[in-house]
This record gives sequence, structure tokens and C-alpha cells, in this order.
Amino acid sequence: MASTGSGLRIQGDDNLQSMMVGTIMRKIKSRTWKKQRYFKLQDDCMTIWYKSKKAGNTHSTFSVSDVEAIREGHQSEVLLSIGDEFPADRCFTLVFRGRKGNLDLVAESAEEAQSWIRGMRKLIENLENMGEREKLDQWIGDWFKKADKNNDGRMNFKEVRDLLKMMNVDMNEHHAHHLFTMADKSQSGTLEDDEFVLFYKMLTQREDVLRVFQEYSVDGQKLSRSDLEDFLREEQLEGDNIQQHAKQLIEHYEPSDTAKLLNAMTFDGFLMYLGSADGSIFNPQWLGAFQDMSQPLCHYFISSSHNTYLMEDQLRGQSSVEGYIRALSRGCRCVEVDCWDGANGEPIVYHGHTFTSKILFKDVVNAVGNYAFKASEYPVILSIENHCGVEQQRVMAQHLNHILGDKLLKSTLDGKFPIGLPSPEALKGKILLKAKKIGGLEESFNGMAEDSQTGEISDEDEVAEMDEDNLYRESVRHRVKKSKQRLSKELSDCVVYCKSVHFSNFKHSRIHSKFYEVASFTESKARKHLREAGAEFVHHNSRQLTRVYPSGFRTDSSNFNPQEMWNAGSQIVALNFQTAGEGMDLNDGLFSQNSSCGYILKPNFMREAEKGFDPETPQERDGYQPVVLTIQVISGQQLPKVNIKEDSIVDPLVRVEVHGVPMDQAKQETRYIENNGFNPVWYDTLRFTIHTAELAMVRFVVEDYDKTSKNDFVGQYTLPFSCMQQGYRHIHLLSKDGTSIPPSSLFVHIRITELEEPSSLS
Repeated sequence: MASTGSGLRIQGDDNLQSMMVGTIMRKIKSRTWKKQRYFKLQDDCMTIWYKSKKAGNTHSTFSVSDVEAIREGHQSEVLLSIGDEFPADRCFTLVFRGRKGNLDLVAESAEEAQSWIRGMRKLIENLENMGEREKLDQWIGDWFKKADKNNDGRMNFKEVRDLLKMMNVDMNEHHAHHLFTMADKSQSGTLEDDEFVLFYKMLTQREDVLRVFQEYSVDGQKLSRSDLEDFLREEQLEGDNIQQHAKQLIEHYEPSDTAKLLNAMTFDGFLMYLGSADGSIFNPQWLGAFQDMSQPLCHYFISSSHNTYLMEDQLRGQSSVEGYIRALSRGCRCVEVDCWDGANGEPIVYHGHTFTSKILFKDVVNAVGNYAFKASEYPVILSIENHCGVEQQRVMAQHLNHILGDKLLKSTLDGKFPIGLPSPEALKGKILLKAKKIGGLEESFNGMAEDSQTGEISDEDEVAEMDEDNLYRESVRHRVKKSKQRLSKELSDCVVYCKSVHFSNFKHSRIHSKFYEVASFTESKARKHLREAGAEFVHHNSRQLTRVYPSGFRTDSSNFNPQEMWNAGSQIVALNFQTAGEGMDLNDGLFSQNSSCGYILKPNFMREAEKGFDPETPQERDGYQPVVLTIQVISGQQLPKVNIKEDSIVDPLVRVEVHGVPMDQAKQETRYIENNGFNPVWYDTLRFTIHTAELAMVRFVVEDYDKTSKNDFVGQYTLPFSCMQQGYRHIHLLSKDGTSIPPSSLFVHIRITELEEPSSLS
């Protein structure tokens, strides 16, 4: 069976060869849980197999494709906790995609650790460089191995029937047997290697794509270059340099050398193109960096995390430095740190007055220092919620200065008093503190800064950076009003462009507020402002930063829909990154453009204060042009099984959701297809009118229909409306965690047209 192993040339690679022989390593879960396991790379060069040294057949496996990164040395909390026992050069951590826990390992020697680290990196790199055809071969090979129960390298009809169930195919016995016989060229009653590939191809015959191919192919056999150009022009609506593009697509995706010589594309090549990034619904030209990054910070949406230290819920969940590493590695640019007085003079981070575990402030700062700029070079904002006394505030300032060094922004960029916020471009590689400050930025420049080591801040500003759930818990505990909080000058001096302040109202703020002041709102307060003064809120956000965070009543760490806050132009919309679902899907979708750098430029009507945009009445803005989005949902391919029961097959339906200004919020569904998760066909057309295209997000959700209970989630994909490609496109579905689940996809046709306004409407 074809496998990546063959493409890897294991011969000559000592690391991979020693991984295939196998190694005994310690799997570490805590200071007290350290157990030996035998780890081995399987022959497919795709699967790691491991088992306990004790007798018995139980073993575990994971796929190399599930591993996102390898960290060397003591780079996880668990390995840091046993640092005195095992040297760093024997330790490494495998980090998995999505929200699966890390695997912390200790090898017997530094050489063995290096062998696994280098070998795993080679395997991951190989996977990333794999072409579409190799990925398909890999996928077919995986199914072959799953189905070949007796491991004889061939498949009898019973094994094939079981395989169809595993693959979500409900096929009648007669049809399955017919395909089996046609594929069994050797007439041996079993399928081997190439025969199985043939069986798979007959099974996955794409009638829907063939129909499109034949519509544009003059001879029904191939697309000449001019046929392909017609298709790109008329269907895919690709206007620029079509001849050159057609030539590149043939070069890139056509498997037949003969067809290439004829400057033509066969059906196989056409299918490869439509399944690739070029045929994807997300326009590849918006994946890289394309936005102007030299505007003031308040002109960008900023990927932001709430309660970053929590891995689970807010009452008794585990606090972990891993929360910061994961958020920053996903391009998050604003993380939250709740600081409290800890033992031995060391400030701690946790969700105050709850049973969540505690971590050291200095460990958080270390993690931020190490991971801030791995995914993006643009600035990171540390949003500090400070409950510490003056002494430990000084310790916080020492840690920030000592650990972050030059990365910590301590003064204005040019040493002069600024007239507005600097840009992400100007702040590259810098970490900014958002916290309370004694006085304003002006005092530092006119010699009025207090010389004393502490200052007082008003009761108003006392609550400026406290999340309301913390305030509520504080008031319940203390009942009496606390005196004014004292602030250490050292910590106050670390705050430059992001001073946390209390928000009174928009009128007050228009007259008195400074560009470097940041107000925080709970989701309910933000909604109230939006309802009562939407245009004012947008105007406020064109001049300064605001942060919106989830209500304290969300003790399960669930998320609100961030879209309504983006509609107001709020930049720091803080979500629980640890919680999968619609909120994080939208966040991942918005920030997947512009090289996933964590900053997205707001539309110009939200950046210019005089535009007066109100999300409630989008039709009143200058340049208003509504559009109609027409989506034909054609088919689905190899949807994952959601029900563990062996004989249950998915009944899929597709829901398309538009998220945007209130007038644009809409959902529509296809019908459900009974018992077919393998290749369901709908040809259902859904239409949406979109009034503010620049803010709209489109989410495709596949569910398993259930008439008696809630539908089960199967997969989803979310992207900004502005990043959609038109024409025939594949949507590569993601799991609940936002990780890819190849080769699950939807095939759709997309059209965007201007809405013709009836002339009677003035």
C-alpha cells in the first residue's frame, strides 16, 4: 500500500531508523507520575505506537499529523516541575493540535532525545510539503490498514463491507459487490494494493465535478488551455492574467505528462485543482500579509484572550502557563493576567476567590517572553488585573523589567509626548502593559511625576481594570467599601499607551478622555451602549482602545458572539480561547487572514470619526451598497463519523450562517440526506442579502440531523465574507477544536451580485 514512508527515503536517515526500532522513554504527568513506556514509529512513518513495559497487549497510538510542535528541554509546566531530577537535554514535549493535552517525555540519554526531536520535525516537515496526490494516497493507505483486520495485506469482501461502515457509507450489498468484482482485476476474491486504490476511486467517483468538467470540455475527455481559461473567466470570475493562471494550474495539478505536453487538463487534474488551496473558498491572496500596519493601534481588531491562565472552567479549573503559550501560539495579541499577593513575597495568578489552581506571576512573564513573537511579530498587550499590595506590585515590576528586558515598552517610542497611539508596525517586538497608572502620560513629560514611591488612585479608577465578576466576589467578601488602592510607582511606570480607566459615558469621554486610556466593558454593558448609542460607540473606538470581556456568570467559560462587539469597532474583544464553539470559530475565521498576525485593519468607515457609522442603520452610511450572496451547496465528501455506534451513518445537513451587523444576521439550512456521510449530494441554493459586507463573516456548519434530539456537530468552516472566492469551490471542514479533518469537505458554488435597489426607494 502506498505510504509516506516510501516518499521519505528512510534509508540513510538514522533518526527515523532508530525511531522505527523503538525507544524506552519516561512519560511524565506530574512530579509523582513518571512511567516508562516503549515508543516506536510504525512502518507507515505516520503513526507513533506506544505501550507500557508490563505484559499485556494494550497500547496507544497517535498520528504525526496531530502533532503541532516539538518543544526541547524544560518547556512545559510538568517538565519544569521535575527539572531538578532530569536534565533539560533529555526532555522534550509533543504539543498536539486543538485542545488535546501535551505529551511530556524524558529519554534515557540526550542523544536519544535529539534523535526523536529531529526525527519528529522531519516527519512533520514532510507532511507539510506533501502534495494533494500524496495526501490522498496517505488517506487511502490509512483506510486499508484499518480495514485489513487480519493484516494479510489484502481485503476480502467482508472486510470491505466493514470498511464501508467505518467510512460512513451506507451502500446496498449488491452495489458494493459489483464494485468489488470490478476492482478485483486478478479475480482472486480479494483486493490488493492497486485494486483497492481502484475500488476507492470508483467509490469516490465525483459525478458533481464531472458534470462541471464536461460542461467546459469540448471533447468530454480533457480541458484544453482555452477551455480552462473559459472556466476560470466565466465560473471562477478570475479577471487577472487568466492565460498565465491556466498555464500554472496545468503545470501544478495535472498528473499526466502527456496532457501537460498538450497544454491540457484531464479530469484527474481538474479534481486535484478544485480540491487544492487554489480551488478553496478562501482566497489565497488574503492569507498572507496584505494590510496597512502603520495606522494607530485603535484602528485594528486585536485577537484577545480572557482569563488566559485557565484551561477549563472558572470555578475549579486548572490554571496553567500552558494557557498563555497556546493563546500566543495561535496569534493572540492580548492576554489577561489576574495578579494576587502570594506566599514568600511572590505574586500569583489565578481566578480570585475560587478553587482554580494558582501559578507564579514570574512563570507567566517567562512564558510570554518566550512565546510572544513566535506566531506574529506585532505587539502583545498584557492586560493586568492587579489585586496585589504595593510590596508585591514592586516585585511584579521587577519581574517584568528583568525577564522581558528591552521587549517591555517603558517609554513613548521617540521619547517625545505623542499625539496619538502608535501603529502595530512601530511597536513590532514590543510588549505593552495595560494597567492602572498614577496620573497620566503628560506628567512624565512636564516634570510633574511624583517622586514618591507610591501613589493613590481614585475609587473610580480603582475598578477600572477589575472584571465585574471579581468585583462582585470582592464585595460579597468585604461588604465594606475598600479604601483607595495604592499603586507602586515602579509598576505604574511600566504603563505607557494603555492606561486602564473607568468609563462614565460617551459625552464625558468625548470631552475629557485621552487617546492612551482604555475602558473595559462586560458583554452586557457593551450591548447596552450599542443599543442606546451605536454611532457614539463606533466614534469612541475610532479614537481609543476598548476591551469587552465575557460576563462573570459564564462560569463554564463559554463565549459570547464577538461579532456584535466588532460591529461597534471594539478592538480588544476578549474570548475564552480554551472553549471551542461558535465564538472561537468566528475569532479564528476573522484572524485567519493577513498572515494570522493577530491584527486586522477595521473598515475605513469605522476608522474615520466623522463618518458616523451606526451598525443598527448601515443603509445610512456613505457608499452603502448591499450585495446578494448566493450559495449552492452541491455535495459533501467523507464527513467524519460522529456516533460511535458501528452501524450508525450520518444524516447530514448544511447550515450557512451570516454574522454581521444586525440586519445581516441570518441562517439557512439545506435539507438533510439520509444515511450518507460519505458523498451526500444536495444541490440546494441559499440566498442572503448583505448590507455591510466589510464586517460580515460566513460560517458553514455540517450537522447530523436527529428528529428526536439536538443535531450532532460534524464540522464547520468560518471565513470573512471579503475573503471568499467565487465559482465552484471546496470548503475544507474543521473539527469543533478548529483543527483540520482531511479529507472532509463541502463542494459549493458561490455568486456575489450587487442588490438592485427598486427605483421607487429614495
